[in-house]
Amino acid sequence: MTRAAVYAGLAGVVLFALAVFVGEAAAATYEVGPGKACEAIADAPWEALKPGDTVLIYWRETPYHEKWVISAEGTAEAPITVSGVPGPNGELPVIDGRDAVTPAKLDYWNGSRSVIKFGGSNVPPDATPTHIIVENLEVKSARPPYKFTGREGEVEYAKNAAAIHVQAGRNITIRNCVLRDSGNGFFAGIPEDVLVEGCHIYDNGIEGSIYEHNNYTAAAGITFQFNHLGPLREGCGGNNLKDRSAGIVVRYNWIEAGNRQLDLVDAEDREGYLARDPRYGKTFVYGNVLIEPDGAGNRQMVHYGGDSSHVEWYRKGTLHFYNNTVVSTRSDYTTAFRLSTNDESADCRNNIFYTTAPAGRLLMLTSHGRLSLTNNWLKAGYKTSLEDDFDGTISAGEANITGQEPGFVDAASQDFHLAEGSPCIDAGAPLSPDVPSEHAVRFEYVKHRGMAEREDAGNPDIGAYAR
Repeated sequence: MTRAAVYAGLAGVVLFALAVFVGEAAAATYEVGPGKACEAIADAPWEALKPGDTVLIYWRETPYHEKWVISAEGTAEAPITVSGVPGPNGELPVIDGRDAVTPAKLDYWNGSRSVIKFGGSNVPPDATPTHIIVENLEVKSARPPYKFTGREGEVEYAKNAAAIHVQAGRNITIRNCVLRDSGNGFFAGIPEDVLVEGCHIYDNGIEGSIYEHNNYTAAAGITFQFNHLGPLREGCGGNNLKDRSAGIVVRYNWIEAGNRQLDLVDAEDREGYLARDPRYGKTFVYGNVLIEPDGAGNRQMVHYGGDSSHVEWYRKGTLHFYNNTVVSTRSDYTTAFRLSTNDESADCRNNIFYTTAPAGRLLMLTSHGRLSLTNNWLKAGYKTSLEDDFDGTISAGEANITGQEPGFVDAASQDFHLAEGSPCIDAGAPLSPDVPSEHAVRFEYVKHRGMAEREDAGNPDIGAYAR
């Protein structure tokens, strides 16, 4: 595949795979929408889904004001798929939590926490949702003051409600969905092996609160790729991608705004399940575009370590941060990293750290942590920290490049590809030997929610894009 082979989002691939899958004789397919066997989402047999079953929800001009739970078990060979069928112009079916109604045949708890929920039910019998795919849907409006009708009558959503809430699950895929206008866009509490790809998550949060986010997750293995995470709702102080997982991978995403773009902090499970996971101390963030707009909350872009009172729970490992393009248009200072303690370290290679503010406004750390800088491009005059209690360390090799401009094609229009003559071309270094081959940089993000194969000729280029 060449760079010309770009997917404009993942919907085309998904629908092709779905067409093949639906054709298999073993799969039961339930069609929902105007003129279909199931006129309403409630008519689908959510209480009796079996491996290989598919629920197709067709686009219609008006949203579906319905909400439901998935407590079913698929298999790797026969996953259970819930897929939206787009409209004539590619419109995704809209699932709107406002005034939504729960199917009378379903009985599940924590209904005020979601529009679509995984796990935690009486009907269907409570099971761990396994090998479930939800794709091609716009899911929205799970937050106060909106209300819904459930097993307790008309109820207002909780502040921490989510468009999609994975209370439990294994091998869960959320693909090509739009999650917005909720307390949290996507919320997960200790499922296993979650994939979020090709989604647009934005316009979430609660006014005046720092506790609800575009994404808030804690999982044993979770990957975010090819997503567009945009600004939160006006007046909302949450982070863009907040995570407490073991085995988190954040790659090839476009993450813009939020109190912080990435808030990768400690697991809070009381039994220490996630903190004991051998993946807890290794985090991989690569191939992303991270953007800090002027005046957008905290000047720290990436927080790694912990934020609870239990310092012993902190990650105390290494953030592998490489081939990212980090851009800030703040007029004041921008801090690249907050590492919570000196037990946290960041290995930073082949990144661009660019600020539009004058030289001297880029700070690398707050008070603590061990930061290694290898073959990065940094705005000239960058500083270690401004904190009086700084006791961390920075190791910066001679191969780092400083300058005024990294050589973008057009920074003003957010085209962060490298122009001919950029000092970032062929200026990268090999990755740390602690980075496994599965986390080599193989793709690039394509605006928006697309991907292309990355083609590095010669030494690696610096940043999220290869020339």
